[in-house]
Amino acid sequence: MNRIDIETKLNESRTWLLEHVKNLPERDLHDPLTPSEHDPSNKWSPLDHVAHLALIEGNFQQMIRRFISGEKNPVGLLEGENGQKRTREEIMAIVNASTEKFQREHHADSLSQVVALTAQARAETLILLSELSDEQLEQVLPGAPWADGTVGGVLGANADHARMHWKWLVEAGLNDGD
Repeated sequence: MNRIDIETKLNESRTWLLEHVKNLPERDLHDPLTPSEHDPSNKWSPLDHVAHLALIEGNFQQMIRRFISGEKNPVGLLEGENGQKRTREEIMAIVNASTEKFQREHHADSLSQVVALTAQARAETLILLSELSDEQLEQVLPGAPWADGTVGGVLGANADHARMHWKWLVEAGLNDGD
């Protein structure tokens, strides 16, 4: 995926998400719809899902920056600090605990706060994109299971992430007007 395609995909996804979120009635924004993967008694609202996008986008930025700076384990999930390989269950437990912590920190945020949070994350992604060479965008990010595993693919995966979460919300009963 080239620079222009990545930026186009990210911008189109952002516009699509904002159009969908702004049309939700206020009462639906905080409606508990989906059980947490970490603690099923904790239900995530549409705003929780949208805020979560900022966390993951920031995580992807950090992984890419670690890779560009030469770290051997830039994703930081597949192996522990001692170099021992983690199981899929161990990886998912780490990911789910992290997302749960972030969700709880931002659960009471307003629509405006969540939009600002995701705008900041997207702005930082676009800055990172502008700093990377075409060759760096084509490099494989070691340990990245997202998209095609390249730096550019991982950046572009942020756009797909929003649609995936929205699909889950609709499947859980969100009436998004479509």
